[in-house]
Amino acid sequence: MDPKELRDAVAGQFARGRRRTVRVAVEQEFVVSDAASGNPVPIERVRRAAATSAPYLSFEPGGQLELSLPCGPDPARLLCDVTRDLERHLATTGIRIDPIPVDPRRQVPLQLTSPRYVAMQRHFDTIGPAGRRMMRRTASTQVCLDWWPGRAGLEQWRVVNLAGPFLAAAFARSAGPDGRLTTWLDVDPARTGFDDRVLHHDDPVTAYADFAAGATVFVDGGPAEHLTTLFPPVRPRGTYLEVRFLDAQEPAAVGRAITALAGLLYDDDRRRRVLAALEPQRRRLAAHWHAAAAGDLDGLEAAA
Repeated sequence: MDPKELRDAVAGQFARGRRRTVRVAVEQEFVVSDAASGNPVPIERVRRAAATSAPYLSFEPGGQLELSLPCGPDPARLLCDVTRDLERHLATTGIRIDPIPVDPRRQVPLQLTSPRYVAMQRHFDTIGPAGRRMMRRTASTQVCLDWWPGRAGLEQWRVVNLAGPFLAAAFARSAGPDGRLTTWLDVDPARTGFDDRVLHHDDPVTAYADFAAGATVFVDGGPAEHLTTLFPPVRPRGTYLEVRFLDAQEPAAVGRAITALAGLLYDDDRRRRVLAALEPQRRRLAAHWHAAAAGDLDGLEAAA
């Protein structure tokens, strides 16, 4: 892959916004099951039953349902309202959705079988079983926040990466060997970056391009497509940051996570205080992620 083309593609992901807006959007994932048998449900059956929620609906490889909601004045309430409506429609056809971080069923088929997902699974299989678990059996709550220009935007990028393990632990709903975060740590470290590699340089574009160059390419389509196969705890999305490290939350509890993240990224004083406290510990970021995955709150509190 051409290094210049890769860097140019990464630079587009780090364009950042032109204004200091304070919007928030939520992407919520659910594990899907047949209400009577508890078995996985074919995606097309879910899609037909959820027709009224179609504008917000998509699916993960194992059939997990994802609601990608627009920005709004109260994103947590919007999530609750849409979820309630969706649950009602699905229940009439015997389908249940659960906002849990790990599907307890051991046997979940791969439902999305496009070349991208087949190639992804094949690549992960060369590393170990965690890739299949991640693709088929995990669910998260993702929070998207505006990414500001100038110094403030650089601070946002660094502080949310450094604070990630502490926030993941604070909102954890799974931990230990079977926890969602443990699965992600084991998937493909060169692709997930649960360490400080994206913070190695003062220039985040250089650091992220190095990260991208270190991940095995398994899709066609050039640098832009390759970048979509990277799964860091925080994904740069041009004008906003996508926080990906949270376990799937109960919709009624998502407001707490939004408040914590918005306060961290949008409050100048708080952001700079937290960044000053965590920056000296950057080289311990991988250890912090492993402590969070293990549920070792004492270790994280000592680090804080």
